[in-house]
Amino acid sequence: MKLYILILACLYITACQNGNRSRVDSVKFPPPMVKADEQYRTQEIMLAPPAANAQPVVANAVSIDKKVIKEGEISLEINNLKAARKIITDTLSKLGGYIDEESENNNADVQRKEYILKIRIPAQNFDRFISDVSASADRVESKSIRIKDVTTEYIDISTRLNNQKLLENRYKALLQKAGKMADILEVENKLTEIRTNIETTQGQLNYLNKQIAYSSLEITFFTQSTVGKNEGDGFGYKFKSAVNQSWQLLQDIFFGIITIWPVVIISILLFFVFRAVLRKRRQSKGM
Repeated sequence: MKLYILILACLYITACQNGNRSRVDSVKFPPPMVKADEQYRTQEIMLAPPAANAQPVVANAVSIDKKVIKEGEISLEINNLKAARKIITDTLSKLGGYIDEESENNNADVQRKEYILKIRIPAQNFDRFISDVSASADRVESKSIRIKDVTTEYIDISTRLNNQKLLENRYKALLQKAGKMADILEVENKLTEIRTNIETTQGQLNYLNKQIAYSSLEITFFTQSTVGKNEGDGFGYKFKSAVNQSWQLLQDIFFGIITIWPVVIISILLFFVFRAVLRKRRQSKGM
């Protein structure tokens, strides 16, 4: 009897232990709770804008001063042309300029003798030169000054030149790595083309730099002719004018006859033919 009770007790204890183990294995632990404000705080941190004191990233930019070309024309009335020319050339030399073109003529339409100088002057001395020359004249007849902004054109040419030089350096590097003769020839041909473009673009930039550095000005200075002033009522002036007109008339007749000489010759021949015909008719009637 005691043995039977001991066996039942062992079976009961074993059953209890298995039941507890199964209950422990079936227990599921829930994931840790996350508060709503903490969840959205994480997202807000990821999407938040940069701080106010953060320095923005700015691409490097090329800074180029404003580029302008100055040019113009000025017309001056001066009594002594030779003295005026010396003043202009001396002032021009002092300010670093030079004469690009010069001409002298007598303008019969307005009865005046005039000089025309086309000069180049450093841009920084352009206004000073005009002021000095105008002050030396008796009268400023006209003045026209033009200023052309070429900054955009200058930047465009400079950028194209820099890009061509960078491209040249890349092809030089390829030339060092080329092993086949065909590749070497192809790269050298491309380098020749690029160098031609560089020289052309560099020439355009040099010309533009010269136009910017040296302003151009056309100066016309003249003196009014004294012929015909305050002489219209004098006997000598009238006699001289009449002789000149007579001589001019004779010249016009002479050159007019030369112009129509074929007509004159044909008229003379027709006259003699007609005269001969009339003479024959008279002789026939007399017989």
